[in-house]
Amino acid sequence: MQMSEMQLTKRQLLGGVAAATAGLAVFSSANAAVEIPKSDGDVDMEAVLKPGALPEMALGKDDAKVTIVEYMSMTCPHCAHFHTTTFDEIKKKYVDTGKARFIIREFPFDPRAAAAFMLARCNPSKPEDLSTPEQYFPMVSMLFKQQQTWAAAEDGRTALLQMSKLAGFSEESFTKCLTNQKLLDEVNATRERGSKDFGVNATPTFLINGKRYSGDMSVDIMSALIDSLL
Repeated sequence: MQMSEMQLTKRQLLGGVAAATAGLAVFSSANAAVEIPKSDGDVDMEAVLKPGALPEMALGKDDAKVTIVEYMSMTCPHCAHFHTTTFDEIKKKYVDTGKARFIIREFPFDPRAAAAFMLARCNPSKPEDLSTPEQYFPMVSMLFKQQQTWAAAEDGRTALLQMSKLAGFSEESFTKCLTNQKLLDEVNATRERGSKDFGVNATPTFLINGKRYSGDMSVDIMSALIDSLL
């Protein structure tokens, strides 16, 4: 998904949907040919891992040998595909075993994606407080699995409200979360930092051990990439 020039505001929060494309190169191993994404360039991981506007949403050991930072948009179909087909298996194989650390960062391409991120960032029962990773990751997973239900709905607010109620939001806490200007500014700042400092201009984009990769990855592709770094 290519980035458009836009600053998201509260008034815009229930807009449209965008799409993404990515290219792949072929990687040959001793046993089989496995497709892996071609690096778009280098990034300074020390700079990448400095604190940003929002607390880091991370899973895995801080000292894991491989660090994966994913910039994503909640309305991006390629991001949804990655999270519904690849993420859980990579988490099981590498994050849960201490080999990799996985970090999600917000990169909304449209107001509806920003609204979804804000809801993932809010504590459902106390929306003035930020969510924990234990709340954030399941909310992101649910929204991706149900992306077609809310992202393209004619009435985006109602569709997102119904999704949010499944995560414990009331209509009051839902509204309070989406009118939190400070949180919206921080989501915007996260996106702008990714764009200006690390060259992110498509979703999903992965920053992995000093390299930038654009595009969806299958379990086999990401596994081959991670294995090459262990």
